[in-house]
Amino acid sequence: MPTTLIVPGLKSSGPTHWQTWLEHRLAGSVRINQRDWNDPHLPDWSSRVRREISRSEGPVFIAAHSFGALAAVQAASDHADRIAGVLLVAPADPEHFGVAEFLPARQLEFPTIVVASSNDPWISLDSAVQWADRWGADLIGLGEAGHINAESGFGPWPKALALLERLRRASEFRMASERLAALSLSHARRTQRNFRPPSNAAA
Repeated sequence: MPTTLIVPGLKSSGPTHWQTWLEHRLAGSVRINQRDWNDPHLPDWSSRVRREISRSEGPVFIAAHSFGALAAVQAASDHADRIAGVLLVAPADPEHFGVAEFLPARQLEFPTIVVASSNDPWISLDSAVQWADRWGADLIGLGEAGHINAESGFGPWPKALALLERLRRASEFRMASERLAALSLSHARRTQRNFRPPSNAAA
């Protein structure tokens, strides 16, 4: 069964936050707990995400918010073969925390969705667009949605479930494509081994 890691941001996600709502509706969900929710220390935060990825059996999905999205991206990129899909909601601006150089600078190897707001106090929409483009992620804009947290009205949020389902389908399509490519390559190699050129001897 797939595991979905819930990765909150600063101060964690309280009982009315959409991440808590999502956690209670997903079988196999695991919430990442940080040593200090008020200290956004990327190495510590990402190490705890890595630990849970390593502990999980089967494919791993991630639903991350704010600074937790940065920790999730760094950890997931180190375990790309285990990751089925990543949902990054209102990622904090890496430049604001001085961690941009420690994050992946190229397309991620797994399906990724970035959800952004046009009036998020923690990241501008332009910056969110740039990071989504850098990571090869699909970008979904919610308009003026603040930081997409409980304070801006995002408690029960069915769209999060729909986006995870979208990632699941994308992951299945990717795996099917990889299997088809492997079969095609195997067939081509067998054909090459069995090929016998026609004789050039004169009749």
